[in-house]
Amino acid sequence: MAATTQLSTDAVAPRDRAPQWCEWVFRHFGGLKSDLYGDTEFDGHMAASRAGDVILTRLEANRHRVLRTPDMARLSETAYLKIVAPWQGHATVQQQGREASASDGAWVIYDTTLAYEIANPERSDHLVVMVPKACISERGLRIESVMARRFGLSGISRVCLETMRNTYLELPNMSEAAAQGAGEMIKQLVQLSLMEGAGQETAVTQREVLRDRIRHYVLQHLRDPALSVDGIARALNCSRRHLYNAFTGEGESIAAYIQRLRLEACIRDLQDAAHARPITDIALSWGFGNPSHFSRVFRDHTGKSPSEFRRT
Repeated sequence: MAATTQLSTDAVAPRDRAPQWCEWVFRHFGGLKSDLYGDTEFDGHMAASRAGDVILTRLEANRHRVLRTPDMARLSETAYLKIVAPWQGHATVQQQGREASASDGAWVIYDTTLAYEIANPERSDHLVVMVPKACISERGLRIESVMARRFGLSGISRVCLETMRNTYLELPNMSEAAAQGAGEMIKQLVQLSLMEGAGQETAVTQREVLRDRIRHYVLQHLRDPALSVDGIARALNCSRRHLYNAFTGEGESIAAYIQRLRLEACIRDLQDAAHARPITDIALSWGFGNPSHFSRVFRDHTGKSPSEFRRT
């Protein structure tokens, strides 16, 4: 029977739950910085099992973000390809200028040897699968183009999703030998999914390429208050319609994407007590031209005013 490691904040005093959770996440996933969106109340649960050298973790928690810096990535002892496959809520992965989101019925894969950021903006119930990177890359597959990509909607990647979920659920009933065999099957299905994703040159992947270009341009010009859909279209030499089509199915418009990135940047600056700056200066430095508008959208996003958030 496969052994399971379980961690829960239920047995932790309420005031200690958030820091305890951050420590667990750091240890279990090999070095991650956690951010709880400024929330003071938190509860979370993790249950992890192994299928051979594949690690499967079910993670149920309040909204949170995790960040791996380049320094953290360099210090990692084991290289993994990591998959997040939500049962509930959704996850957004950013890596190497790309961004991909997944909810129930899809998964996103990323490389733990590189910096990345994952946002879980609502209560989540995710399956996180860690596959040794060497098992995939040694087979000659160039994985760079398929990192921070969404899979699982159809074809072999859908089969892979169901196999990962069913393996996790049935691991308590498997012998060690059966669990190892299931892990080998997961690795093969992940490899086939990435091969299929790397080899497809369809309208879908072309749209993803344009979406990557849009995101890269936005990141480069996020501080510019004049950043707009029209300006992006001119810079990328395409129509507004193509820009909107590139974000179809992403759950947010280009304008909402820009506003979210700016708000997240302001939140990071407000949390930086060592280099505290006036709130208005922070807002203006990230492209918010109107302090009143900034305060309003900040409250909508966090539930607090900027000053209340900073005090918290």
